[in-house]
Amino acid sequence: VQLQASGGGLVQAGGSLRLSCAASGHPFSTRGMSWFRQAPGKEREFVAAITWSSDSTYYPNSVKGRVTISRDNAENMVYLQINSLKPEDTAVYYCARATTGYYYGSDYYLPDRYDAWGQGTQVTVSS
Repeated sequence: VQLQASGGGLVQAGGSLRLSCAASGHPFSTRGMSWFRQAPGKEREFVAAITWSSDSTYYPNSVKGRVTISRDNAENMVYLQINSLKPEDTAVYYCARATTGYYYGSDYYLPDRYDAWGQGTQVTVSS
């Protein structure tokens, strides 16, 4: 599978963005999907995860309430809606495909749970 992230850009604090991730190839619909982000000089950080059937979503406390992950298996798409953007949200955002359809415990945090990564889309939030 190839993952293509898009939708990033420059936005003022308090604004919103919707990131998209298009998957080509298989499998997609039977796998969990996630978003991570990486700011300059920092480690890659988990942002959101969704199971293959969309029955469960997961968010870290740092973004909970401002971020929503969703997917459309018919279109091979996964989305990340980010509201009330803050300067600290500035980062390159990556989508990733999990090795299974569900997550176990909190393993969605672990980069090793993913076997495909998109190229990233830059989000810059100005204050």
